[in-house]
Amino acid sequence: MSAEITDTSGGIITARIAGKLTQPELAALQGMVGDLIQQQGRARLLVVAENFEGWQRGGDWGDLSFSMKYDDLIEKMAIVGDRQWEDLALVFASKGLRRFPIEYFPPADVARARAWLAEPAT
Repeated sequence: MSAEITDTSGGIITARIAGKLTQPELAALQGMVGDLIQQQGRARLLVVAENFEGWQRGGDWGDLSFSMKYDDLIEKMAIVGDRQWEDLALVFASKGLRRFPIEYFPPADVARARAWLAEPAT
């Protein structure tokens, strides 16, 4: 598994995840994203899941400290990945429960996801 930030241009923080995500990897990624949000003030997030295999059992997946600290500073989130993960990814990202819009896009629509992120937040 890998979880890394691949780009920070245009006010969009792009993260790439691959393989089976572990809770410590998610926590490390959230720490890096949090640092960038503090530097930028506000952010839009693009999460690209490549060869994603799901979430590994174990760890404190219920830790909401990142959400509690940064959700007010996140304007939008787009998730790009295979359709088989759409429902679970949107539940995992808490779509509908967070203060910002979250949308899911198939791998062929990365450009559309970026365009949606660039649109004004509603």
